[in-house]
Amino acid sequence: MTLVRRKFLKMGGGILAAFSTPLPLRARSLEIIEMKGTPRGEQVWFAPQGLAVSVGTTIRFVNRDAGNGHTATTYHPDNFDRIRRIPKAAKPWNSDFLMPNESFEVMLTVPGVYDYYCIPHEMAAMVGRIVVGRPDEKGWEGESANVDDVPPEVLALFPKVDAILDKGRIERVDKS
Repeated sequence: MTLVRRKFLKMGGGILAAFSTPLPLRARSLEIIEMKGTPRGEQVWFAPQGLAVSVGTTIRFVNRDAGNGHTATTYHPDNFDRIRRIPKAAKPWNSDFLMPNESFEVMLTVPGVYDYYCIPHEMAAMVGRIVVGRPDEKGWEGESANVDDVPPEVLALFPKVDAILDKGRIERVDKS
């Protein structure tokens, strides 16, 4: 009997340890943002274009556009000397070019608003916004007031923070 009990404890110890770990440490969510385009490439976009997530969420960017390479790049001085449009304590990212079906992941650990773009397709409306956490969280940084680095036509494409928080996801407005 003792042998069976030891074997059970040995086998079940990992399971028990997993359940004794605090939920915030175990429950890390994953959200997928797809990079898409029309078959002839006349339109490209991130889907969703606006996304609300909790602190600690991992974002996976996946290129689902069979005809184009894309990037997911934050507005930040470390990325091509762009003006910062992410929280001050956040680390910038640049996926480099992702070919069809390739992916890139980043975990967002600082609350606030993150604006990002596709390097070759920024002016073709391929921009997105992720809202991490809520405005009442400690360390929250809202939408960037920096507008000198981004053309007004592109700034107008970012979904509003309130709309993202209200709906959770904002899909692009079809221009066709």
